[in-house]
Amino acid sequence: MITAVVGITLWTDNLDRMLRFYRDVLRLPLHSFHEDEGFVAFQLGELRFNVGRHGGVSGASKDPLRVMPHLGVDDIHAEHARLVAEGVEFIRVPEQEHWGGWVATLKDPDGNVLQLLEFPD
Repeated sequence: MITAVVGITLWTDNLDRMLRFYRDVLRLPLHSFHEDEGFVAFQLGELRFNVGRHGGVSGASKDPLRVMPHLGVDDIHAEHARLVAEGVEFIRVPEQEHWGGWVATLKDPDGNVLQLLEFPD
């Protein structure tokens, strides 16, 4: 029986660029980095968010909307402003959803689409 999602991995051909983005720009908490294996893991609550080098991947994501990780934030407006100042490309600025939460959509260096999500109080 499957009980939870415990991890997500994004594959890339440019681990250095992706590591700098997720660690230094998004500031995800680093769990482990295995440079020789081409794999980095970030710990987000109970979930591992991983980025790894893969020989079957090259260039930008060919279908960037197929999988869209949501990253929780406490203050979407402050986080959006911080990331814009870092040069992050947003394709949707923070907007309030009909259910009360806020969503903003951005791209990582490989063109993968991510969303910031602020739950309503």
